Amino acid sequence: MNSMYFTEEHEAFRSSFKEFLQKEVVPHIEKWEKQGFIDRFIWKKFGEMGYFGLSTPEEYGGINLDLFYTVIFLEELQKINSGGFAAAMWAHEYLAMTHLNKEASEATKQKYLLPSVEGDMVGCLCITEPFGGSDVAGMRSTAIKKGDKYILNGSKTFITNGVYSDYLIVAAKTDASDKYKGISLFVVDRESKGLSATMLDKLGWKASDTGELAFDNVEIPAENLLGEEGKGFPYIMQHFALERLIMGVNAHARAEFALDYAVNYMKERVAFGKSLDKFQALRHKIAEMASQVDMCREYNYSIVKRLNDGQYVVKEASMSKLLSTKIADEVIYDALQMLGGYGYMEEYPMARLLRDSRLGPIGGGTSEILKEIIAKIVIDHKEYKPAT
Repeated sequence: MNSMYFTEEHEAFRSSFKEFLQKEVVPHIEKWEKQGFIDRFIWKKFGEMGYFGLSTPEEYGGINLDLFYTVIFLEELQKINSGGFAAAMWAHEYLAMTHLNKEASEATKQKYLLPSVEGDMVGCLCITEPFGGSDVAGMRSTAIKKGDKYILNGSKTFITNGVYSDYLIVAAKTDASDKYKGISLFVVDRESKGLSATMLDKLGWKASDTGELAFDNVEIPAENLLGEEGKGFPYIMQHFALERLIMGVNAHARAEFALDYAVNYMKERVAFGKSLDKFQALRHKIAEMASQVDMCREYNYSIVKRLNDGQYVVKEASMSKLLSTKIADEVIYDALQMLGGYGYMEEYPMARLLRDSRLGPIGGGTSEILKEIIAKIVIDHKEYKPAT
C-alpha cells in the first residue's frame, strides 16, 4: 500500500471492488469480447454497488469520494484484461457523466444523472467526427436553434457506448461563423427521430460497442443544452485534463498487469535447465520495464493528488497520457516476447492486451496533438485556464 496516497479505506475499497469484478464480471468477459457489447445487467450491478457515483454529489445518488477511489476503480478494471469493458465503464462515468455533473441544469441532472449513477441509464460522449479527428474546433455538426428546439445535423465517430447507450452528450456548432466560441453541448435521447448508429469493427476493445453516429434533423429540446450556448469548446477542453489523466492511469495499470504476468510466467517456464527468470538478459529487461512502470505510476499519482486538490493540470495530464501510453505499449510488447510463442496465442492474455493497449496513444487526443499542447506550454508559455 502506498500510504502517501492510499488509506486503509482506499485499500478496503480496492479489495471489495476486485472481488466484485472476479465474481460478477470476469465470468462474462469472453462472451462480451465475442459479441461486441456488454449485457445490460452488469450496469445495474455497478450502479447498485455505488461504483458509478464515486465522483458524483450525494444529492444525485453519488458518494463524492476523492479521486484516489477513481484511481483504484480504473486500475482494477485494467487488470481483468478487457480494455473494452473497462472503457465502456469509465466512458460512461467519467466522460458522459462528468459533463452532466458540471454543466447540466438541475432538471437535466434529475432526468439523466441520477439514473446514470444507479446504472439505469448509460451515456456516451460524442465529440470526434469522421473528418475532424483530434481537431475539435473543426467539427462540422450543427445545432441550429428554432423556437424552443435545436435542430441537430452531422455525424460522430469512434464513440464508446455509441450504439447501446441511452443518451448522448453531443458537441455541435451553434454558431458556424466562430471556430471556437460557436460550439455547444447537448443531451440527446437515444430514441430521438433522425438518430442512427452503426457498429464499428475494431482492432481491440472488442467488448465495448463503438459507434459511428448520424444526426438527420434531430430535434433537441432547448432545455437539453448543457451550460451556456457557445461554451462547449472550453467545457470540453477543461475536462480533457481528467480524461487524459484517466488514460495515463489506465496505461500504467495495464503495463503493471502485463509485467506481473510475465514475471510469474518466467518463474514457472524452464528452458536449458533453469527458469527464465534466471537468465541475465531477461532479468535486466524486466528491471528496465519495472523501472518505467514505477516512474509512470508515481508521476500519475502525484498529478491525481494535484487535480484532487483543485489544481488545473492540463500540461501534466497531457504528459501523463503521452508517456504512460507509450511506455505501456512498449512494456506489453516486451512482456509478450517473454512468453515466446505462447504470447502470440489467444488463450494467453498478452495478445488481447497488446491490441487493447494500442488505442492508448490514439484515443482522447493523439500523442502528436499532446506533444503540440505541451510544446505550446513549455516553449510558447501559453496558459490554459478552466472554463468554470
